[in-house]
Amino acid sequence: MKRTLVSASCHLALVLLTTLLAASALMGQGKPRARDLGVPFVGTPGPDNAITDVMGVWVGHTTLIRGEGALRVGEGPVRTGVTVVLPRGDTPADPVFGGWFALNGNGEMTGTTWIEESGFLEGPIAITNTHSVGVVRDAIIRWQHENGSGFQAWSLPVVAETYDGSLNDINGFHVRPEHLIDAIEGASSGPVAEGNVGGGTGMRCLGFKCGIGTSSRTGLVGGAYTVGVLVQANFGGGRGLTIAGVPVGMEFARERGDDLDMEFEDPFAGSGRGSIIITVATDAPLLPHQLKRIARRASLGVARTGGVATNGSGDIFVAFSTANPGAASARPTADITALSNAQISPLFEATVQATEEAIINAMVAAETMVGRDGNRSEAIPHDRLREILRAYNRLNN
Repeated sequence: MKRTLVSASCHLALVLLTTLLAASALMGQGKPRARDLGVPFVGTPGPDNAITDVMGVWVGHTTLIRGEGALRVGEGPVRTGVTVVLPRGDTPADPVFGGWFALNGNGEMTGTTWIEESGFLEGPIAITNTHSVGVVRDAIIRWQHENGSGFQAWSLPVVAETYDGSLNDINGFHVRPEHLIDAIEGASSGPVAEGNVGGGTGMRCLGFKCGIGTSSRTGLVGGAYTVGVLVQANFGGGRGLTIAGVPVGMEFARERGDDLDMEFEDPFAGSGRGSIIITVATDAPLLPHQLKRIARRASLGVARTGGVATNGSGDIFVAFSTANPGAASARPTADITALSNAQISPLFEATVQATEEAIINAMVAAETMVGRDGNRSEAIPHDRLREILRAYNRLNN
């Protein structure tokens, strides 16, 4: 895709940045994932255990990390980025059927009123930090206009956020239009970088460093369909952390000598505040009302990991189907295929399973990060996690 928002004066710097980010993404793909540590998840993942196992779905990241020390608004430190999901990577102008759901609405996902009204999701989904939603939304509109990839004469992009201000200079507005373009132009199928990447760079969840995570389930409904999930995880208190049914968060709390009768308080985000954005993709032929049902089931995957949708949390989920291409532009009618509701329950179960695993993948892939004012978010220690799972007879290897 042609780059259209990069001025000549910053082209060289952006080329260097893109090169570094590409290398970072490749390293991210080589990080251990939860299954590599022996976490015993239920269900059969696709080849890459990622949302991109749904044919045609592409993912891209731009990661921004620079500076250290005391916060100087407008200068840094910077710990942020943007992640994009393209439902039809090679044909972005062809909308997909979609549905959305807010478990708790202290957050933002633009474009949802049109999804609710029309039943279609048009263009890419982008996820970034809370104060960069506007610039990313506008950049998508300009990209669609300049690349002829819009569907209507006007655009209502889907852009969601979680808050990274504990580590990042969030009021410095460091995400620029060109960063959205880089994420789109770098998007692809195949393995997806996880942890401290893209929109998830500065995020923390359930007491540890988190970020972007993904997972999939395949062989559904007679082997015909796949469900994939991508999360930007930034939610929950540490004591609630549950992995494969094991109260991991409570075990870490005991080791720290915490008063287990007191309410948990995250030193950065307050009492359990934070958010999670979840994107669910499937190739099953589902209609908008069915996709809204799918989006709701992501809530159960969040609950399995210890999330309770606190008052301060923005837990917003979107689901789409890559089936029925061309349905939005058909004239005067569209011939579509729809899965019977009697067959949809395996997709519900797959959504719950893949959401749970995607969240834990986000945590396992994340690395300890020091951000603004020396604020530090620790990665979950892999060896100790394995010891805890083994003590509960819940380790695969």
